[in-house]
Amino acid sequence: MNLVTGATGHIGNVLVKELLRKGEKVRVLVLPDEDLTPLNGLEVEIFQGNVLDTDSIACALKGIDYVFHLAGIISIMPGKDQLVHDVNVNGTANMVKAARAAGVKRFVYTSSIHAFKRVQHGIVIDEHIPIDPDSTIAAYDRSKAEATLAVLAESKMGLPAVIVCPTGVLGPYDYKGSELGILIQDWMVHRVNFLIEGKYDFVDVRDVVQGMISARDRGTIGQIYILSGESIRVIDIWRMVKELVDFKSTFIQIPTKLAMFTAKISQVYYNLSHSKPRFTTYSIETLHSNSTITNNKARAALGYSPRSLRETIRDTVAWWRHGKKAKRK
Repeated sequence: MNLVTGATGHIGNVLVKELLRKGEKVRVLVLPDEDLTPLNGLEVEIFQGNVLDTDSIACALKGIDYVFHLAGIISIMPGKDQLVHDVNVNGTANMVKAARAAGVKRFVYTSSIHAFKRVQHGIVIDEHIPIDPDSTIAAYDRSKAEATLAVLAESKMGLPAVIVCPTGVLGPYDYKGSELGILIQDWMVHRVNFLIEGKYDFVDVRDVVQGMISARDRGTIGQIYILSGESIRVIDIWRMVKELVDFKSTFIQIPTKLAMFTAKISQVYYNLSHSKPRFTTYSIETLHSNSTITNNKARAALGYSPRSLRETIRDTVAWWRHGKKAKRK
C-alpha cells in the first residue's frame, strides 16, 4: 500500500493515476474539505488529515509500505513566509519521524531543484552542488532545502528515504493551474501575449512521476536524484504553443528591467489582495539563473529518460483544450 501526500497537486494526481495503472493500492492524505476534483473517479482510499497534525499522520501510516511525500506550498513570492516554512519544513519533519516509527519500506520525498545553492552560469548543476538552507532568495527555496536536510538526517537514523528534485514541472492534468500552465492557457486564448525574457529547465510531470517510482524501487537510500528535462527559452515555448492553436496571435517581449519594476509593484498588490501571484521578481530572477542542469545520475541509477518538451507541450495544449475547455478571449 502506498501513501501519497499532496495527492491533489499536479505531480500528486499524476502519480496516483500511474500507481493505480500499475495495479498498486493507494491511500491519499488530504486536508479536510480539500477539493478532490483531480482524484475524481479514481479508486483510492481517502484519509483526511494534515502534515502538521502528528496524530493524523500516525493513523494515515498504518498498514503503509511506501510513502510519497509531496504535500507542500509552492510560492514564487520573495521574502519570508511562515506558512511556507511550517508546511514544507515542519510538515516534512513530522512525516519522516512518523514514517520511521511506522517502519515503512521506502520514503520518497519530492524536493526541488531550488533546494540547491544557486551557482553562477558556466557551472553544471548536479547532485554535488550543496543544499542551501541559508538561501536568502525566497522562503520556498529555503524551506525545500531545510526539508531536504531533515529527510537526509532521518535517513541516517534508519529511515529508508530517497529524495528527488524536479526542475520546472509542466504537463497535462494541471488542475490547480501552475504558473506556466496558466500562462500556456493564456497564450492559447489571447491574440496578444506579453512575454518575459529568459529560460529555464522544464520537465514533463509524467516523467517526474516515473522517476519517483523508480527512485522508490531502485534508488539508493540517502541519495538525491535530480529529475530535469530540457532548458528552453520562454519565447520558444510560446512558439510551440502557437504552432498547435488554431488562430494567429503575436507577442510583445517585455525588457527585463521593466518586468522587474512591474513585478515589484505587482507584489504589493498580491500581498494586499491575498491573490495568487502571476509573476514576481523571484520568478524573473529564476528565468535568468543558471539552468544548465544534468540528470545523468538519475539516468544511470534509475533508468530515467525524459521525453521531448515538444511532446509535453503538445499534450499540455490538448489537455487545456479538452480537459479544461479553454475559451478564446
